[in-house]
Amino acid sequence: MKYAVVTGGTSGMGLGVAKMLIDRGYYVFATYVGDDFQKEISNFEPVKVDQTKREEVYRFIEYVKKRTPHLDCLHCNAGISIRKSFTDYSDKDWDDMMEVAVNSHYIMCREFYPIIPPGSRILFTGSQMGLDPHATVLAYGVTKSAVHALCKNLVKVYEGTGTTVNTVVPGFVETPWQKEKPEEIKQNIYKKTAIHRFARIDEIVKAFEFCIDNPFVNGSLIEVNGGYNYK
Repeated sequence: MKYAVVTGGTSGMGLGVAKMLIDRGYYVFATYVGDDFQKEISNFEPVKVDQTKREEVYRFIEYVKKRTPHLDCLHCNAGISIRKSFTDYSDKDWDDMMEVAVNSHYIMCREFYPIIPPGSRILFTGSQMGLDPHATVLAYGVTKSAVHALCKNLVKVYEGTGTTVNTVVPGFVETPWQKEKPEEIKQNIYKKTAIHRFARIDEIVKAFEFCIDNPFVNGSLIEVNGGYNYK
């Protein structure tokens, strides 16, 4: 059996990718925070990890290493967005967003490196906000820009191994968080997107599946945004 880690893997895009990996024969460890995950899914193990706390990240890494001698797919998906103006961000706001999206995933890539066999897949969830500026989520955009850079630099680390490293860069996706947006804001986003809607989760998952299936796709930032910002 192959083994995978999906961070932020109990909802939205993370859960979608986790289910796709399970269908492909993987056993998935998924990090999450918040309320206990109650749903029973075969070959799926949710592990509560607050990725703003480095000691919890290291504890999770050690747990996975004790459960399997090889990790065949690492999907660095978790991230947090704190919506404030630039001058209202506190140091803690900035640090927490960087810790989850960038630092914890860098640590996982480094610490799992010895057990990632040749021909494996490392996946990142990027964001259109890491490519295009946004008025109220500057820090989130910076974290995702760093995620994009981490992906591209890791390609050199895995050169010659057959392990590929790619980032899917979604625009706006119909996740539970996005569904809570006021209708006026959603309509404004639709107008900036040539398809005039948010992406479905399964449409984003197919992009990750493409990265798994095609061994020549490597170091890519794959935008799946419906033609966002085309006007």
